Amino acid sequence: MALKEIIQEISKLNPTDQHRLKEYFTSSLASYSASEPVFKEVSERKHKDGYTCTHCHSINVTRFGTYKVKMRMQELQRQRYRCKDCKKTFTDVTNTPLYRTHLPHKWLDFVECMIEGYSLRKSSELLEVHYVTLFYWRHKLLSSLKGMDFEQFQGIVEMDETYFLYSEKGKRKLEGRKPRERGGSSKKRGISNEQVCVLVARDRQKQTFSRVVCQGRIVKSRLNEVVGSKLTATNVLCTDAWRAFMTYAKEKGLEHYRFKSDGKERVKGVFHIQNVNSYHSRLKTWIRRFNGVASKYLDHYLIWFLFLDQIKHKKNDVTVSKMIVDSCLFPTDETYDKLRLSEFSKS
Repeated sequence: MALKEIIQEISKLNPTDQHRLKEYFTSSLASYSASEPVFKEVSERKHKDGYTCTHCHSINVTRFGTYKVKMRMQELQRQRYRCKDCKKTFTDVTNTPLYRTHLPHKWLDFVECMIEGYSLRKSSELLEVHYVTLFYWRHKLLSSLKGMDFEQFQGIVEMDETYFLYSEKGKRKLEGRKPRERGGSSKKRGISNEQVCVLVARDRQKQTFSRVVCQGRIVKSRLNEVVGSKLTATNVLCTDAWRAFMTYAKEKGLEHYRFKSDGKERVKGVFHIQNVNSYHSRLKTWIRRFNGVASKYLDHYLIWFLFLDQIKHKKNDVTVSKMIVDSCLFPTDETYDKLRLSEFSKS
């Protein structure tokens, strides 16, 4: 059908249908124009030091033709590469959250929903994508962002643990207890193995370590495993009065300041743990909206909140683009089945 004939057919539509058609074309073109610079930035950032094979990490790589990607009304040509050593081909988005996605033009809008904190069902209504699909999009992206890291803390380091109720949310057959509603509460008093320990360490430059470390109280050996490489003798450690921190600091040779939970002495000069306690408070307030989080996914929510805290929860073109680009710079091989069948690590 010629363009002239298409225009004639459009003119026959009623005003409501014409408006819907206009909205469709507008959103299609907007999705294309917004997403292409992001894909270009991903390619430039990944290949700034030359091509590297995503499978064997060889640098003996050459261009290997193109492939087609459908972006609504657009059909784009994207570059494919081939490794001369392992003979495998790959693209700019291989082993990233965007790998093999059928709706690449929806991802920017989805990230906007994540930054806004919308539920999966509300995001599903806005994007017209099933909420189960969005659930896996969310966790593929967050599993990749877990690659964000830093080498060592600088100066004063505040460290404290916080606890979340152990949850198997989403599991069909629970063993040993009845399902809890809307998060629920622990049957045991105090800290027990019904709770998951999250360690947060943060220096005054706001470099932050936040990770699930165990069930129940943290012990010295586990403390050294998860955060020991980031601390040096030049750091000053500020913690609460839990003995594992005291023993660890003594063995590591760190200058150490302890603050008891009674709150009688909150500050010793420039030393305190108010920054990390404030971080705990913001984290708990934010995560409460989910009415309980499956413990096997808790690390994903921790990195999600850390990213939001770094961008100060601001949603704009820069922060949306940053979340997509950063997630594509860290390789991930998570699939729907791997995420669904994953288990909580109790170590």
